[in-house]
Amino acid sequence: MRALLSGYYGKGNGGDEALLATLLQMLPSHVTPVVLSGNPEETSDHYGVESHNRMSLTSVLPALRSCDAFIWGGGSLIQDVTSSISPFYYGGLMTLAQKMGLKTVAWAQGIGPLVRPQTRWLAQQNFTGCTKVSVRDRASAALLADWQIPHILAPDPVWALQAKPFPELADLPNPRIAVTLRNHPQLTAPRLANLTQALVSLQKSTQAFILLLPFQKSEDLAIAQAIQPQLKDVSEIVCIEDPQILKGVFRGVEMAIGMRLHSLIMAASEGCRCFALSYDPKINRLMEDLAIPGWDLINLPDNANIISQTWIDFYTNTQPLASEKITTLVEGAFMHRELLSQALV
Repeated sequence: MRALLSGYYGKGNGGDEALLATLLQMLPSHVTPVVLSGNPEETSDHYGVESHNRMSLTSVLPALRSCDAFIWGGGSLIQDVTSSISPFYYGGLMTLAQKMGLKTVAWAQGIGPLVRPQTRWLAQQNFTGCTKVSVRDRASAALLADWQIPHILAPDPVWALQAKPFPELADLPNPRIAVTLRNHPQLTAPRLANLTQALVSLQKSTQAFILLLPFQKSEDLAIAQAIQPQLKDVSEIVCIEDPQILKGVFRGVEMAIGMRLHSLIMAASEGCRCFALSYDPKINRLMEDLAIPGWDLINLPDNANIISQTWIDFYTNTQPLASEKITTLVEGAFMHRELLSQALV
């Protein structure tokens, strides 16, 4: 069996690459993956899979025709807040696959927000037509239940991604704090300045080495480069392409401050304390589910001293997730693998 995998792959986003790596890890052995990617050559080289340009109809249509199944491969693909085009792109592919008679799987989805009636209607049609559906959060499950669409709810698959060690970490001072910020309209220049000042104070108080971890170079690297000069000799920008190694970094980190969903999931799954800076409902859902403290960016204190003292207190007085809780989440994430086994027969 051949399965066409569709997601935000090949765009240099560590979280989406982690979803792809986990999906490939969870596919049944009799299934040959074919991946739609923003960088097909890089995807083929890295994962050893057949890959095609996700934006080329002359590549996508033959790939669809050559496959027996189509999989939405994880993440917030079906939402119309950050992109009004995204749900029509992914929804259009799903509609084509269903009309062509392929087995269709919506895998590990985080649905919404859906604010436009037309995208909401398309999403409902797509999910209704799927062979199997799994989602990663309660809000998505509630929406599907409202639509009377059968589904399973399980933790994000990246909880179960096999981490690999990052050997260079041993050369960096201990203890370590990881920071992942991304470009976003809510991360204004004054807020970034306050966060940077707070990081300087946090570092001085804890004597921790700061790892600036861009999860997507195009969105995150410039921010890391703006912060790093304020933390000379006590910080380093670490860019990692391999999602398994990226996850492995957090094994040697005491605390993570993250804007990106999968920076928090990777950190928590590797036993690292997490503090969230939210710009999106999916971050808030994770904060609620795991009792992760943090701020919505729009409500970030405008006093750097308040931010730094909050972080210092958190660093000093907080424990990571209990190992039993992590084990439960990892085991729960494997429900997404079971769904693939049921759908792809």
